[in-house]
Amino acid sequence: MIEHVPVLINEIVSFLKDRPGLKRVLDCTLGLGGYAGAILEAIPGSLVWGLDQDGEALREASARLARWGERFQPFKGNFADAPRILGDYGPFDALLFDLGVSNLQISEGRRGFSFQTDGPLDMRMNADSPFSAKDLVNSGSERELADIFWKFGEERFSRQIARGIVRRRQEGDGISTTGELVALIREVLPAPVQRKMGGHPARRVFQALRIAVNEELPALERGLEGAPGLTAPGGLIAVVSYHSLEDRIVKYFFRRLKDEGRGTILTRRPVIPSEEELEANYKSRSAKLRVFEVKRSGKEAGDDGKGE
Repeated sequence: MIEHVPVLINEIVSFLKDRPGLKRVLDCTLGLGGYAGAILEAIPGSLVWGLDQDGEALREASARLARWGERFQPFKGNFADAPRILGDYGPFDALLFDLGVSNLQISEGRRGFSFQTDGPLDMRMNADSPFSAKDLVNSGSERELADIFWKFGEERFSRQIARGIVRRRQEGDGISTTGELVALIREVLPAPVQRKMGGHPARRVFQALRIAVNEELPALERGLEGAPGLTAPGGLIAVVSYHSLEDRIVKYFFRRLKDEGRGTILTRRPVIPSEEELEANYKSRSAKLRVFEVKRSGKEAGDDGKGE
């Protein structure tokens, strides 16, 4: 069974346990069920609805959480469509978003997410989606690919890598596997540049392709827009992000809700992993948690109805 270590789980559970009467939780990014299981364990009587677009992850999580019986209910779908899929089950006392790629996806080379394990160049979180990373890499123009690598991966050598991909296609070979793409990136980038990168030379390109293939940022914007309508007054919206593009969207969305008088930001600065967590789980190094409290009802908030 694939190991799954939820990031910032102690901090998230602490936020939830501090809410008197909290019971109904929607995990919008179920993954392998690490957060859902921890919540069910830590909060007696809690109920968790789990949503994920990855059918394989949904099956794995459902098996892991079967011992909780009817306290856990799984649903398939993208969190961008959460109001349509789960609107009839709300409102929820808390919504949780754990963004990015799951351990199941990154650890299985056959899914095409990993630059460390060879496999088909896929990267689809939803296997039913018709468009894969292979399609994008082998059909996008040099400019389109360069723009994707820069915009979604902040890759400084985006143009050189895009040019190398198009040149490879012109030679008639194309690129079909993650290993082939990694080899091309290593071939294009000068050795001194690779030594100074401080990480795998393909990391930024793989991140950019994954975001583009799964339309992650538009989905995040839609998911956040729908979240307040699914959340009960006084309920929480908690988001764990892993790179600046995601975190920026979350930060400004919460700020806009606050400015509109729709609630309170509970994390003046994002919560980051402790030194102990970083030692135990290196993958948590870039994680940031932001939490927003949806405006309480007038009676709960006080006579002026302005909330906290």
